[in-house]
Amino acid sequence: MGVNSYLAHAPGYVDNEGPKIVTGRFVHEDSHTLARSLATGGYDGLKRALEQSPTSIHDIVRDATLLGRGGAGFPAGVKWGFCPPGVWPRYLVVNGDESEPGTYKDRLLMQRDPHQLIEGSLIACYALGLSQCFLYVRGEMALAQERIAIALNEAYDAGLVGTNILGTDLSVDIVLHWGAGAYIVGEETALIESLEGNRGMPRLKPPFFPAAIGLYGKPTIVNNVETLANLPWIINNGAAAYKAFGSETSPGTRMFAVSGHVKRPGVYEVEHGTTTFRELLYGDNYCQGIRAGHELKMFIPGGGSAPWFFPEQLDLPLEARPVGAAGSMLGSGAIVVMDETTDAVKACLRVVRFFARESCGKCTPCREGTSWEETILQRIHDGLGRPGDIDMLLDIADNISPGPYPTAADEANGLDAVPFPPKQTTICPLGPSSVAPITSAIRRFRHEFEAKITARELIPVEATGP
Repeated sequence: MGVNSYLAHAPGYVDNEGPKIVTGRFVHEDSHTLARSLATGGYDGLKRALEQSPTSIHDIVRDATLLGRGGAGFPAGVKWGFCPPGVWPRYLVVNGDESEPGTYKDRLLMQRDPHQLIEGSLIACYALGLSQCFLYVRGEMALAQERIAIALNEAYDAGLVGTNILGTDLSVDIVLHWGAGAYIVGEETALIESLEGNRGMPRLKPPFFPAAIGLYGKPTIVNNVETLANLPWIINNGAAAYKAFGSETSPGTRMFAVSGHVKRPGVYEVEHGTTTFRELLYGDNYCQGIRAGHELKMFIPGGGSAPWFFPEQLDLPLEARPVGAAGSMLGSGAIVVMDETTDAVKACLRVVRFFARESCGKCTPCREGTSWEETILQRIHDGLGRPGDIDMLLDIADNISPGPYPTAADEANGLDAVPFPPKQTTICPLGPSSVAPITSAIRRFRHEFEAKITARELIPVEATGP
């Protein structure tokens, strides 16, 4: 099977029923080519945009309530308005450094429909009145880099990118930049540091909000891949048509990457804000339930950095506000499902180890605390835990991301869930991301931690060594 045929049928994308705003071309094996893009309406949105004023395009995007798809969920049209007037040059940076554990939707968009991303970037550039765009792609995504590079060459040759696009006064240069594989560069200010040739570390905000002081000290809008991929459809069909899908506060569709213990894992495009976790995980049109007839134990609703959810949260809609009110986040659109056979301590360790290894080291609580968390969790997992280890973990967590963190019994008595968004003693959320699995697992499965520690106490001292 050739690479194109494989990609068209790979388990990464599931062609379920429902509206297709950003994955409509995925059914074609040559969806990444300019020929297929043009044959299926590619760049029509750009043509329509160029027939209107930049202000009109900005208004359409704002009216559509297009929420960011990178994690924060901030409205794109509002974010665009933060650029200070009269300050030039200004830049658009496309965040393709998809690095959150469990997330692979943006990778598919870049691999399968790079021209849609290029078109969306051009529409944003036109609305913002800028002429320079940087497309930052994660270092490990070799196929996505290759597909985008080829697509850019095709677009330049066709007069769709470059000087006097489609015979108009619009001129935009798009630069493809490959990252080096650092998780932290998914944070927008760290990404800007990397683009400038520096080590990827986050900047303080304020004063360095990118829209005011960003790349090279100039106003910079950083948008996610999926966010920009929505723009061609919105411009072609209008804000009202977009808002006909999804909920009133979260219109349109959204891509979710579901992995773990479900019968049919993959990436799904679903209506935003109306589909529930239960429908997505158990629906015949989606993941079709938990593998091998097992029961759901817990799931991570928004990538590795999100606090865990449990069966009682299954009926929450896939919408930021109710999920946030319940103590977690939709984040980057990655849902990791774990069934009853999962060792909660081991699952916690795996996530914390990732964040400990990916800490950039700039902030002391994160640099030191994440390593301490990993060491203690590894000790517990290996059966060498100490009686005070659980409380020590919670104390370290509280120093990185101040609580309080209620127990499961507290929540049963009506007390609030884990505070969200989390407080932090670090510049960026990486440190608190390591806290999320610890507080989630201990709150719900403290008995599993205690069982491993108690088991150690039953081992003869001479068998454990000094």
